[in-house]
Amino acid sequence: MWNSPDTAKDKTETPRSFLQITRALIAGAALAGTLASEANTRTEPKPDWSTGDMPSQKGRIVLVTGGTSGMGYEDALALSRAGADVIIAARNPERGQEAIANIKQAVPEARVQFEAVDLANLESVRSLASRLQGRLQKLDVLINNAAIMAPPTRGVSADGYEMQLATNYLGHFALTGLLMPLLRESEDARVVSLSSIAAARGSLNLDDLQAEREYNPYATYAQSKLAVLKWAFELQRRSDAAGWGIRSIAAHPGVAVTELIARGPGLDSEFGKEWAQRRGNFHSAAQGAIPTLYAATAPEALGGTYYGPTGENETRGPLGFAKVPEAAADRSDSDALWQVSERLTGVTYR
Repeated sequence: MWNSPDTAKDKTETPRSFLQITRALIAGAALAGTLASEANTRTEPKPDWSTGDMPSQKGRIVLVTGGTSGMGYEDALALSRAGADVIIAARNPERGQEAIANIKQAVPEARVQFEAVDLANLESVRSLASRLQGRLQKLDVLINNAAIMAPPTRGVSADGYEMQLATNYLGHFALTGLLMPLLRESEDARVVSLSSIAAARGSLNLDDLQAEREYNPYATYAQSKLAVLKWAFELQRRSDAAGWGIRSIAAHPGVAVTELIARGPGLDSEFGKEWAQRRGNFHSAAQGAIPTLYAATAPEALGGTYYGPTGENETRGPLGFAKVPEAAADRSDSDALWQVSERLTGVTYR
């Protein structure tokens, strides 16, 4: 019941401009393979699917990480409009209250609240999970949205892990595992995890997962998003095998105008300046949220799949199945990644 109270070691030269990075990402996405064996059994989403196509979410409880801005905020807003009970989980309570005020201004009847969490601090993740378990009877949808991108210097989390891996992947791995009991109480549980077209140029280096030997901001970001994608697929396989009844779905937004650059490389960096000049070519945060919202709400959304925009090398455009990078489709190291993630987080799925 709802109770009201929010790296890989890179052997190539580090790219130095937005244009170089964008070209690299597009090239990687264009070369990424698809899971051909599933191609004939999947129904393509309606290309122009929009929030107007969302079924009613009344009675559904949804948790969105990083929901105070960007696509996470758009997720929370759209789900509130559809009648869901929405929990925004993020680091900054003040920004959380601002987000709630803005949502309620747009949707006066919205049932939305804030929970504080720092995904780069496993104690904070455990605290959030404990609070939710103490007051909820179920959780229907978990949207693992929060992320940081390419901080210029290597940082470490409260637990000593590389900051991008900790925030983008390990924190979400832990949170999802800790919330499994609530998810399994839902009749239609979904875990929607945000990857990126950057995953297409990522590689999983289990020998230097924390980028201790060499830190490349963009390669490390790509690795974290590849890890998210591999984990999303593995979660579906394990759910099927164990009968957990959870749909694990991955999504990516293409390239959307959000605060990710400002909080990562910085708008004053060469990358940031070129991005600012080209931002008119990208779509809005609201449009970037469409693949996530489809995965979270559409009855026909399939577990174990990957949704995103399909135009302009997946940077924007109509909704469809995203191309799965070969490294993500390769299952040879998926179990090893899962075991390492359990060891680093101390969380075992049940």
